[in-house]
Amino acid sequence: MQRKQDGQQLHRGLEERHITLMSLGAAIGVGLFLGSASAIKLAGPGILLAYGFSGLIMFFIMRALGEMAIQKPVAGSFSKYARDYLGPLAGYLTGWNYWFLWVVTCMAEITAVGVYMKHWYPDTPGWIWALAALVIMTLVNFMAVKAYGELEFWFALIKIVTIIAMIVISVGMILFGLGNGGVATGIRNLWEHGGFFPNGMKGVLLSLQMVMFAYLGIEMIGVTAGEVKNPEKTLAKAIDSVFWRILIFYVGALFVVMAIYPWDKIGTEGSPFVLTFEKFGIAGAGGIINFVVLTAALSSCNSGIFSTARMLFNLAQHDEAPKAYGKVTKTGVPGMAVLASAGALLIGVVLNYVVPAKVFTWVTSIATFGAIWTWAVILLSQIRYRKSLSLQEQRALKYKMPFFPYASYVALAFLAAVIGLMAYNPDTRIALYIGPLWFVILIAVYYAKGFHKRGQQDFSKQKQIG
Repeated sequence: MQRKQDGQQLHRGLEERHITLMSLGAAIGVGLFLGSASAIKLAGPGILLAYGFSGLIMFFIMRALGEMAIQKPVAGSFSKYARDYLGPLAGYLTGWNYWFLWVVTCMAEITAVGVYMKHWYPDTPGWIWALAALVIMTLVNFMAVKAYGELEFWFALIKIVTIIAMIVISVGMILFGLGNGGVATGIRNLWEHGGFFPNGMKGVLLSLQMVMFAYLGIEMIGVTAGEVKNPEKTLAKAIDSVFWRILIFYVGALFVVMAIYPWDKIGTEGSPFVLTFEKFGIAGAGGIINFVVLTAALSSCNSGIFSTARMLFNLAQHDEAPKAYGKVTKTGVPGMAVLASAGALLIGVVLNYVVPAKVFTWVTSIATFGAIWTWAVILLSQIRYRKSLSLQEQRALKYKMPFFPYASYVALAFLAAVIGLMAYNPDTRIALYIGPLWFVILIAVYYAKGFHKRGQQDFSKQKQIG
């Protein structure tokens, strides 16, 4: 049973175009503009297979989330579903885990802002821009949710238009030699430099951690469920469309990039996005792309603060976070929850002084570990949810998980395999130390504070109501 805090409620101000672009904005960030380069080094052109199959798994996960979210559109989404169908501890861990993974991800984003701004202001310390980005994005999150959604819509649109433009230009080069003296490049580069799988299937498998990191953020649609107008129509359409758009942007963009440039040259001769625009004869391509990746970082950070604040709001409603986080401002924003998340992100500003060379791999692997927990909880909650329904109720579902339960089990097995691969790779193994340690701390607090007693009472009441 959900505890109410002074009648505080979030406002339903997000429309379909807002949440569609918000989830795209969260997912199209450093995973594509930066992370894809390291993934290509591991897998070569075979990375297309990794993105394609991983995209199919994400489709099943999103459909599982949609089945519950459309029937029960609430703030906190998968944290609430975990609480209802897996137990209070699962809901508690999922909420705080999602907060943690987005804080870690946003630390990388605001740090990236400092790096990007050096393109125009090389003599200004990066921490200043990181701090400025954090302050601005925090203020944005205090706006009414509709205004926030509008800003995020335009942030995401900039990235999407750029990627589409790059794909169109590149197809022109491949087929007609546009920007290449009329000589069509073709797609021979996809197999002429060591084959389509130059590092074998091992390279493809090792790339899956970065590939899955790239998809982190799609599940944000579920977090917005408590603030969406007409959830039944809006969520279903957004979930189905986001999957195909993400697949086109990632697989499509990387296909044309690797068709034009040898895969083993990507990341060694500048950004493939910059090279594409420069080859087409667009002046100032470096500045244009730098602006795009800057908005990508700001957009992802913006989405991250939004998500973490809503998770804290949901946890506070269950007395598992300070009560102040469960209160909203006059504009319907969980203000103290926003400030708490922004405060944690100040660590990211400090990291600008001490960031080591492997920090990006470490941060993304830790975030991927947290994302895999979230996605697994979504699948497990949906399995328990479906089993709690009568046959008549199952037939009456408005939005069903396809191929249930087989798709759910295949997706869970895939997520478990990615964790195993992270353990195999020394660079990503740190996530398997930090992630479980975080859960141990959370569980210790859960029992020390007596959350388990209240949670079990609420869970028992929820089962009786169900």
